[in-house]
Amino acid sequence: MPKPVEEIENETEIKEPSMYRVILHNDDYTTMEFVVEVLQKIFHKSRDEAEEIMWHIHEKGRAVCGVYTFEIAQTKAEQVKRLARQNDFPLLATIEIDE
Repeated sequence: MPKPVEEIENETEIKEPSMYRVILHNDDYTTMEFVVEVLQKIFHKSRDEAEEIMWHIHEKGRAVCGVYTFEIAQTKAEQVKRLARQNDFPLLATIEIDE
């Protein structure tokens, strides 16, 4: 004998995932051209956008390169660090929550 199926109302609130900024930091060793290259390769910026962000990093000490979900932001920061190490640069990429 089949059992009756009860319908259960479930009100689940769906929340958007938190977003995170990926930030590049200025240093005295990484070349401007390398920063532009990183911005184009990893963050898919046009040459003009990459140069604008690079100048902001140079003048202000840091700049946001993009805003992503946690996993993507973390991956991009790791890609920056790996590419910088491969090219003997100390370029630092960090992530912080986008509030």
